[in-house]
Formats: sequence, C-alpha cells, structure tokens
Amino acid sequence: MPRSKNAVASRARRKRILNQAKGFYGKRKNVYTVAKNIVEKGLTYSYVGRKLKKREYRQLWIARINAAVRAEGLTYSQFMNKLSTKGIELNRKVLADLAMNEPASFKALVDSVK
Repeated sequence: MPRSKNAVASRARRKRILNQAKGFYGKRKNVYTVAKNIVEKGLTYSYVGRKLKKREYRQLWIARINAAVRAEGLTYSQFMNKLSTKGIELNRKVLADLAMNEPASFKALVDSVK
C-alpha cells in the first residue's frame, strides 16, 4: 500500500503557524520550526497576561481610591471598612471611576460614610 503524505493538512498546519508569526523579526516569521516555538511561547504569555491584567487593574483602582480618600482624611482600609459597615455595595472599579471623574460625588460618598 502506498504511503499517504496528506500534504493538504500538513501545509495548512504550517500555514496557520506562519500566519500567527506574521510581524515577527528574522527567522521567527518564516522558518516553521522557529516560528512554532515562538508562537507557542507567545500564546503562553497571552494566557498569563490575561490573568495579570486583572491583578494590575485592581492595584490601580486601589491606588486611585487611596489617593482620593487620603485627601479627605481617611485611609483606604478605613474607608472600605466603613463602606461595608454602612452596607454600600460599590466595587473598586466604580469607586476609582468616581474618584477620577466625579470628585464632587466621591466627596459626598466619603462624607456620608464618615
């Protein structure tokens, strides 16, 4: 029985990897074996990056809330504790947005908590 090469599938597989490697420098973009390794590594970084992005945004929101609350004479932890005891259910993203874009309403919120 003759050997089946299945050139269509293998060419498609290589083409898919090389298309993902478009824009890379040197052999990384046009040599399949090099491109395969780099694309795989890039996909790993993108997976990890999606997790890191959540961490970094939370850090940013906390820093913004802390800066805005300290101007009102509280610390971040005191402010968050007072919010939870009052039963105000606003997440850090909304609080940081208020602190940046609506300082008057954020000040009113801080005064209501004090």
